Amino acid sequence: MDIALLIIGFIFMLLGILGSFLPVLPGPPVSWIGLLLLYLTKAIPNNWWVLGITLAIALIVFALDYIIPAMGTKKFGGTRAGMIGTTIGLIVGLLAPIPGGIIIGPFVGAFLGELSAKADNKTALKAAFGSFLGFLTGTFMKFMVAVVYLGLFISTAWEYRTALFPYFD
Repeated sequence: MDIALLIIGFIFMLLGILGSFLPVLPGPPVSWIGLLLLYLTKAIPNNWWVLGITLAIALIVFALDYIIPAMGTKKFGGTRAGMIGTTIGLIVGLLAPIPGGIIIGPFVGAFLGELSAKADNKTALKAAFGSFLGFLTGTFMKFMVAVVYLGLFISTAWEYRTALFPYFD
């Protein structure tokens, strides 16, 4: 059973890293589930402090991911239409076979969203840039947390490798 939890937990860790870039998966909370599965094995002693702190971080980053792009858009003079455009642009950028679509999509979406809200080109471009910076900041933050969780997962599994894999002694 420990091996199954280890493998499923590792899959969740990889999904968490993917979720840092894909809006359909909440990256850090998915990675945290991988950590939880690791600590549910019989070979690794429960450390509720580690699980509690990493859960709090995952939830804070999850919440900030929705707040930061909005702050970036507002800071640079954007409106709700620009934020909606950013989200639509991200989805189109993910689905369209455009190189760099995940980066270009939110920017173009915010720009078009601002133009639809009757903004002039300069204001729309400025708001699109703010939205883009917010998107990049949120994505980078989620990616870093997911990578740290993967490192914690691997180091913990390595530390208890003899208990996890007793038949390899």
